[in-house]
Amino acid sequence: MKQVLIFAGTTEGRRISEWLSESGVSHTVSVATEYGEILLEETPYLTVRRGRMTIEEMRALIKNHEFSAVVDATHPYADAVTGNIRKSMEGMTIPYIRLRREIQEEESTGEIVYFADHVQCVRALEEVRGNILLTTGSKELSQYCRSEQLKERLYVRILPGMESLTLCDRNGIRGKQIIAMQGPFTEEMNEALIHQFQIACLVTKQSGNAGGYPQKIAAAAKAGIPVFVIGHEREEGMTFQEVCARLEELCDLKIRKRKLMRITLAGIGMGNRNTLTKEAEESIDTADILLGAERMIRPYYPRLEKKPYYRVEEILSYLKAQQELLTRETNVVILFSGDSGFYSGSSPMYRRLKEEIEKGRLFADLRVLPGISSVSYLAACVGESYQDARILSMHGKEVFQLARQIRTNPKTYLLMSGVQDVQKLGRTLLKEGLESCEVITGYQLSYENQEICTLTPMECSERKAEGLYTCLIRNPYAERKRVTHGFPDEAFLREKVPMTKEEVREAAISKLRLYEGAVVCDIGSGTGSIAVEIAGISDRIFVYAVEKKKEAVLLTRKNQEKFGVDNMQVVEGEAPDALAALPSLTHAFIGGSSGNMREILDLLYEKNPKMRIVISAVTMETICEIQSICKLYPMEEEEIVQMQISRAKPTGSYHLMRAENPVWLCAFRFQERK
Repeated sequence: MKQVLIFAGTTEGRRISEWLSESGVSHTVSVATEYGEILLEETPYLTVRRGRMTIEEMRALIKNHEFSAVVDATHPYADAVTGNIRKSMEGMTIPYIRLRREIQEEESTGEIVYFADHVQCVRALEEVRGNILLTTGSKELSQYCRSEQLKERLYVRILPGMESLTLCDRNGIRGKQIIAMQGPFTEEMNEALIHQFQIACLVTKQSGNAGGYPQKIAAAAKAGIPVFVIGHEREEGMTFQEVCARLEELCDLKIRKRKLMRITLAGIGMGNRNTLTKEAEESIDTADILLGAERMIRPYYPRLEKKPYYRVEEILSYLKAQQELLTRETNVVILFSGDSGFYSGSSPMYRRLKEEIEKGRLFADLRVLPGISSVSYLAACVGESYQDARILSMHGKEVFQLARQIRTNPKTYLLMSGVQDVQKLGRTLLKEGLESCEVITGYQLSYENQEICTLTPMECSERKAEGLYTCLIRNPYAERKRVTHGFPDEAFLREKVPMTKEEVREAAISKLRLYEGAVVCDIGSGTGSIAVEIAGISDRIFVYAVEKKKEAVLLTRKNQEKFGVDNMQVVEGEAPDALAALPSLTHAFIGGSSGNMREILDLLYEKNPKMRIVISAVTMETICEIQSICKLYPMEEEEIVQMQISRAKPTGSYHLMRAENPVWLCAFRFQERK
């Protein structure tokens, strides 16, 4: 059976030992002190060698055993020990693995001063007034105690072992000046010690995430005191994950990694603890680490620490750093307002965490707990159902065609960010002639200052109370919503700008084969009739209307305003140049190319080689151009349709059919080149 030798002295060293034991790998751990031995878990696969060794003793230990690898997991500042290990292995073929602690860059607005060594730091401390919290350990304590006036102001945080306590006694540090505790320490614990002992300056080594370095920096910044950091050049070596991967390779086995974190994404309703589900309440009560927006985590006190983190990458970075520190199973709870499955940040968080877990970069179990949404809460307060209502959210996002959706729905529930959204709603209703609507506002739902009242659109526009809102808009005169496109030509403002005729317009839109989520470009929009009709089909379609003529651009904007389609943007310019800045498109209608058909299709194919295209033509020259150009692209679902529309016109007491110019529609889908 292959064995591993670990020179330990850090949390990571202990964790490597635990993982080897769980995988049934025999290994020897060398520790310097009795306290280091106490921290190791006793298992049948572990042999402990206690006490400091000379180079010769190290060499003898390595030679007398068949080790597959030697892992140097000593402290980053233990340069002498690392040097001795390297020397003891000279001439041997056994792999030497140096574990490198990850140093997280501090994100702090506090004052941080760096020193090359302890001597320089001592000189600077002699100029500092007030008490000093020394967190560098006990080995270098003598350098700080040579000055009597400095020694009297020292508060020393050390490991609770006899060797450390003996060194304190030898250097004249006694009683209340000794803080003998085992880390890692949370930011809150560091801050509490700073306040308890009236610390004016904190001294630390740049010892990485596992050494609690970021938590010291953050606590000092909150307390408003400077931090003196004894720097250490970034050493060579492997990260914790890289060491594990190398040992798997050398031992020819899969080291079983414990899932030390149980992560819960919990919906907490509106925020009042009384509206928590029983399961969510229990998860918060048993949380070791609590994450979420400041207002959500404020009332709760987890066992270890809480952080006001809510962005996906911020939380992921924090969790990866924490898993380097954990020595036991830890409950991590991330809080989300409302219901975790209803307009919540829980879904993207879940997907990202799941991805990291599946790729082996995060070792955790993951679950999601639902909550009570503000919509269901408001519906219960006013005795109204919501399964037959339109539900929208203005919370940090734009709602397209808001007025049109309220106009065609008897009930609309609306999530909001704050009072500015209530004011915007009121102004929109007034502008669109929806004064008859009543708005039931749920203000600070579930809190002591909760208020539910019915407002007119004018009262909404004048609302002043800042806070969280959810609204129910009742429209007693709701119109029936159109489910097909097809406005008559007379409905559009036209003036002297050419417009695609109604029947051709409807056929062209049908040939586009649109779907919700489509991003469409109307090239040569003219009056904007096609763009407006497409935008009116669904608020989940977005349209860019591209036009080079100023009078046509102005007319397109007027028609956009008339029909109230804000899921549409007018782009002034000539294609293809005007298309370059647009995002990826799914569909395009080309009603006018100004002789740039080839260049336009080239750019559209580059943007999306699976795009659906419809081209209209009224001249034989354009038809011939399309026919020759389209041979240059791989395509499928090809259709060419010639339409001849005749309209009945009254002549006296009779109706005569008058023919419109024939129109060709060429429709196809690009096919991606293999």
